Amino acid sequence: MENFIMPFCISAFISLLMTPLVKKLAWKIGAVDIPKDGRRIHRKAMPLIGGLAIYIGVIITSIIYLPLDRFLISMIIGSTIIVISGIIDDIKELSPRLKLIFQLMSGLVLILGDVRIDFIRNPFSNNNLLLDLKWLSIPITLFWCIGIINTFNLIDGLDGLAAGVAFISSFSLILVAGRYNYTNIIILSSIVAGACIGFLPFNFNPARIFMGDTGSLFLGFMLASISIEGVMKSVTAISIVVPIMILGIPIFDTTFAIIRRFLSGKSIMDADKGHLHHRLMNRGYGHRDTVLILYSISIIFGAFSVIMADANSKRAFLASIALFIMSLFIAMKLGLFKKDRE
Repeated sequence: MENFIMPFCISAFISLLMTPLVKKLAWKIGAVDIPKDGRRIHRKAMPLIGGLAIYIGVIITSIIYLPLDRFLISMIIGSTIIVISGIIDDIKELSPRLKLIFQLMSGLVLILGDVRIDFIRNPFSNNNLLLDLKWLSIPITLFWCIGIINTFNLIDGLDGLAAGVAFISSFSLILVAGRYNYTNIIILSSIVAGACIGFLPFNFNPARIFMGDTGSLFLGFMLASISIEGVMKSVTAISIVVPIMILGIPIFDTTFAIIRRFLSGKSIMDADKGHLHHRLMNRGYGHRDTVLILYSISIIFGAFSVIMADANSKRAFLASIALFIMSLFIAMKLGLFKKDRE
């Protein structure tokens, strides 16, 4: 596990160093978020593309510490495609169709790098496969990648929220991969975690720069890639539930948003003010308090994922059901299924 310390520190340092430079670049190229509607929490123009600093920190450190193999090459190419789409979107909004095309391209690059979900395990056995996906591995892998990319994009609504949740998720991935001695995954997860930490001093409330779609899409892509390569291919007990728990906050928030919009007769693509962070703030919590509450929930999900990764399969399955019921109860109490107040 000591393998993660230096990559973490170097990635954090590069991200910290690059963020002020990226901030200046954002103003020059017009990558600025001007609040135009009630959904936005901030009230003044803010530079975007802060995620470019995270991307630079991750890529440079990865090239230094990881072997330049098929996985790393596909990850670099796929993440670059995503970052390009994010930069364009932060300057001039892309249509949902174009965003999806970029995401499909990045996902296909990963698959060409042999990063894919090949099978589904039997949750009640540590040895037996429930289903060999064969050709279905391609659409299922694309679905996972595009889903996680967009869930991170949707939770990026408060200062420091997406970066902090990405850090917690990455740290959880370090612990899970550490149980199976997946050295390269430990290093890559630590690199992503370090880049998030380096960016947070500029992004935590009150933020001086936003990561924008450049950052949220990139982090979603990276965590989707790492979870496939480091969790779904290695965890012997409930291999599907573990990454879902690690990425619990964005996945559950997005799931509730889809259900809420469907019940309200809206398109699932329509933006609203019904996300978890909006509901908490409507209950009187301040900006920082809301973010810290969501950090705490993310830590709980991460802890459950680490426990389940090494637990008896039946116990892990029951624990995951209990956590799901608890999440459903909290969602109902917070009104996450109700139509948001415009």
